[in-house]
Amino acid sequence: MSEEELEKLVDSIHYYVTDNLPLSTMSDEDLEDQIQILVNQRCAEYGFVSMEQRVSVCEQVFSAIRGFGILDLIMKDDNITEVMINGPRDIFIEKGGKLQKLNKEFEDERRLEDIIQKIVGLAGREVNQANPIVDTRLPDGSRVNVVLPPIAMKGATVTIRKFSKTPMTVEQLLKYKSITPEVARVLEIFVKAKYNIFICGGTGSGKTTFLNAVSNFIPRDERVITIEDSAELQIAGIDNLVSLETRNANASGSGEITIRDLIKSSLRMRPERIVVGEVRGGEALDMLQAMNTGHDGSLSTGHANSTRDMLSRLETMVLQGAAGLPLEAIRQQIASALDIIVHLSRLRDKSRKTLEITEVCGYENGEIILNPLYVFEEDETSTLTRVSGSLKRTKNKLKNDMKLKMMGYYDEI
Repeated sequence: MSEEELEKLVDSIHYYVTDNLPLSTMSDEDLEDQIQILVNQRCAEYGFVSMEQRVSVCEQVFSAIRGFGILDLIMKDDNITEVMINGPRDIFIEKGGKLQKLNKEFEDERRLEDIIQKIVGLAGREVNQANPIVDTRLPDGSRVNVVLPPIAMKGATVTIRKFSKTPMTVEQLLKYKSITPEVARVLEIFVKAKYNIFICGGTGSGKTTFLNAVSNFIPRDERVITIEDSAELQIAGIDNLVSLETRNANASGSGEITIRDLIKSSLRMRPERIVVGEVRGGEALDMLQAMNTGHDGSLSTGHANSTRDMLSRLETMVLQGAAGLPLEAIRQQIASALDIIVHLSRLRDKSRKTLEITEVCGYENGEIILNPLYVFEEDETSTLTRVSGSLKRTKNKLKNDMKLKMMGYYDEI
């Protein structure tokens, strides 16, 4: 049976089921049984239809009614890392670091919006004309952003960052050559010595992935609070782990729970470490204050194009939360709160690399002092289409080694 015939068969069975079966009172098992009977009956009319094709038709019909339609098929492909839906007709995917248009589409705008409502409803959120933008997640943890018309002029827009089935580990970062074994050992020491680490980079540079990997160095017996817009972190091996997630306001404009609210609440939960998935606004002030008030070993991420740019962005974010603060006080707060900044980037060949690991050494003469420890250097085999190189140790010594000595580590880094 050809692909075109299969699609027609799926559509005809789908429409028959929705028009003739009492879907509201049927369980998933009953619906699957009925679909299977119908598929076998219809396939008999076509002559030979392979078992694989019959199973595929059953799955597609069920998915169109109780699942996410085309999305279910896309989400099953582990090689796809991102899905971009620009209205019902334009579906793009990222596969192997490259964008491509998919030769599939939704039946119509209404079908796409039905799936959006299903996705949003599963996470206990809502999206409508009054609240047309929402961040949510799929049951497997994949991050979802939805924008409805008329804000999205080409139709409902959905962007999905797929959730990895296997939590990212430092071993995988080594395999991808994002870091070197020496850097992995140093990062492990920093995490165990409770250095406050901030991970920065551009969109798609792997910040959350890196945070996930590094957070697995946290000792098993500590109490860790994670705070995120939509829960993505997969911290393994921590028994005393609390995961908190923000909530949007409801249709009447009440009930919103922000990252700021969660950081303030987490301070009353006796945390040993606070892990904030991403800071992008006034919550930066609360995070810095938490780092400055005994919650060492905290981890977070933020969007920036360089280490120095991240400091400027943090200043701006703090001002969003406390507009009256003098710039000097903000810089002193940042300098005393952060110990290490890790800068990641997505390079010209689409590979993700760690470009810099820098120590924050304090505040002098109106400037935050940075001390680069590792810097990415390209080697002679790099080309315009392929980046080759590794993190190299600079000649700068680590200056703030008090936390290392407190944990009993006296070697030089």
